[in-house]
Parts: sequence; C-alpha cells; structure tokens
Amino acid sequence: MLLGVVGKSNVGKTTFFSAATLVDAEINNRIFTTIEPNKGVTYVRAPCPCGGGKCNPRNSKCVNGMRYVPVKMVDVAGLVPGAHEGKGLGNKFLSDIMEANALIHVIDAAGATDENGNPVAPGTRDPKEDIKFLEEEIDYWILDILKRNLRTLSRKMEATKEKFSDLIYKQLSGLGIKLHEVEHALLLTEITIDSDDYEMLKFIKILREKSKPIVIAANKIDIDKSDENIARLTDLGYTLFPCCAEAELALRKATEKGILEYNPGDSDFKLIVDVDDAHKKALDYIRRAIGKYGSTGVQNIIDKIIFDVLQMIVVFPVENEHKMTDGKGNVLPDALLMRKGSTALDLAFAVHEDIGKKFVAAVDRSGKQLSSTYELKNGDVISIRAGR
Repeated sequence: MLLGVVGKSNVGKTTFFSAATLVDAEINNRIFTTIEPNKGVTYVRAPCPCGGGKCNPRNSKCVNGMRYVPVKMVDVAGLVPGAHEGKGLGNKFLSDIMEANALIHVIDAAGATDENGNPVAPGTRDPKEDIKFLEEEIDYWILDILKRNLRTLSRKMEATKEKFSDLIYKQLSGLGIKLHEVEHALLLTEITIDSDDYEMLKFIKILREKSKPIVIAANKIDIDKSDENIARLTDLGYTLFPCCAEAELALRKATEKGILEYNPGDSDFKLIVDVDDAHKKALDYIRRAIGKYGSTGVQNIIDKIIFDVLQMIVVFPVENEHKMTDGKGNVLPDALLMRKGSTALDLAFAVHEDIGKKFVAAVDRSGKQLSSTYELKNGDVISIRAGR
C-alpha cells in the first residue's frame, strides 16, 4: 500500500505527512517548499489478538492491544491551477502521485489560503473550489495522456484486432491503472475512439475514482470559519474528515520527547512532566481544538482510507495456531494487510511463494481446518500447512 498526500501549498499537507510519519520534512509558508516527494511510513490501527497481553511484533508494533501496521506514504509538491498544462510543478506532481493506491487530499477547511496557496483571511476562499480543482487537474492530465497517439494506436488495433479496453490500458499503463478498472469505466460510459472530450472526461472521472480514490482531509479545524465550511460542504454532499495536522504533529513530537503519553487516534493525552506556562497554554489550546471532533483526525483518516476505501483487512500468520506463535516462539510476530476477499491460499503466497505453491490447508486459532478458498476475515490468526 502507498498513500499519496496531495493538495495545494500552505494547506498543511506536509504537516499532515510529518504528523503521520514523524519524518522531519521541511514545513514552510513558502509556495513549493516541497519539490522532491517526501517519503515515509505511517501506521493503520487494528485490534491485536493479544488483547493487551504479551506479543512480539516484528513488522509492526502493539500498544495496549492495538496493533499499528505499517503503510508507505508520500507527500508531493503543492498543486497550482493549470498543473495539467505544466504550470508550477504540475507534471512532476501528477506523475509523482500515480504510484499511490489512494490519495489524501488535504484542504484548508478555514478557507485561509487562495487558489495559489497564498495566506488570506479565514473565510476568503471556498474550500469547495479546491476539491473540484484537484480532481479536474488530475482528470485533464489523464485526458491529455489518453489522447496522445490514440489515433495511431487505433489503426494498429484494427490490424491486430485488439480490444478497445486493451488499447486504453496500454495508453495509461504508466499510471498504475489496472485493466479491470478500465473495463469497469468503459462498461459505464461506452466511449469510442471518436468520443469528444466531454465524453472522455466522464470515462476518466469513473476511472480515476476507481483507481485513485480520494479522501478529503479538512485540515485547520482549530481556525475560525472551519466548522462553518465543514458543515456547509457536508450539506452539499461532500464527505469530509476534519483534522488538525499541526496538533497531531505537536502531540507526537512531545510524546517522542517523553513529555506526554499519547497514542495516534486517542481523544486525549496525559502530561507526564512539568512544563512552563507557555507550553501548558499551547497544550490547552490543542485539547480544545481536538475536543470538537474527538481526536486530531489524522489517524482516523488513515484508518478510513485503508479499511473502508481500499477495503483492506489485517491477518496474523503464525505457525502454532493455539499458542499464536512462529517457529521461534514469538507471539503474533507479523500483521499483514490483505485485500478484503483474499483467501487462505492468497495468504500462503503472501507469506512466501514456496508456501503458496505447496499449500495443503490452513488452520484457524480454534483448530478448525480451512480450505484454500476460505475467505479471510479481519483479525484472523491463521497457520498455513504446506507440503514438502
């Protein structure tokens, strides 16, 4: 899994990324502070079968019975109007996000940055325009790629008798788009080689929503006008996830320094050392800011996009299903993200290709034997039996 953090400059995009990954990326009010993508690892939360007891995580971590499973994340350059025409760092931005499985679009919910990312008074900019603008820039960029050489390829298709879906798939092969996603979008639009831009854009919108789903992070909930804008956009039918990336980053850094007890996604934090009045005042401000929505929202957004949007589950492969251990006695060492609908055989291949090829059966923690077609469930603890 790879999540892309996107948006225009000065909306808190890189702050969100740093809060989620603790990568020390440069944060600045200058436009295009981010040029080369920042890369890091964040975590998605899932209940650990240890229930808060003893376990020995190897590829993840467990905090009080909550398993934090790693997910790669990339923060790319801020987007400006006309990006699909190459303005700003447009072409670089758009190519950088194509590897991502899903996008987190960070917007300024307070409307305190103009279309180019310059600071303005809260309420000046309508965040709805930023939502539309990002989607349209991506769609027009894909349209341009799709139309390049399409006629030439069409003539080749006539000679080779290739399907139209294969033609489009090949044209968009560098964008991380899958053939079945192309076929799905074609089924709903029925475009042809002669379709105009309007019809092509309808096809691209469906394709983009399927291949690069976007979750909207309504950032800066601590600033005036944010609540008003979030309520209005929700009434208009937008699904928004409020967050305060700056508060999350401050809490995580303070935790790292031993000042606080705080876990990502918690609704509160505990001060464990004495701090001066200025720091107390800042922490009180953070507590009030996150109190409105129950958390900073950053972890909730990551959980939402992994489990609900990308339809993933967490599975725990072990060797001894009763003790939930590997061959060395480590309890629940690994937590794997798998697509919902994955089978026991898929898990075997995910553990190791040879184990998949020699699959005999799977066994759950109750000792029940499962076939290769058993559909995995979130939180399953599974032992794979393989032949020699």
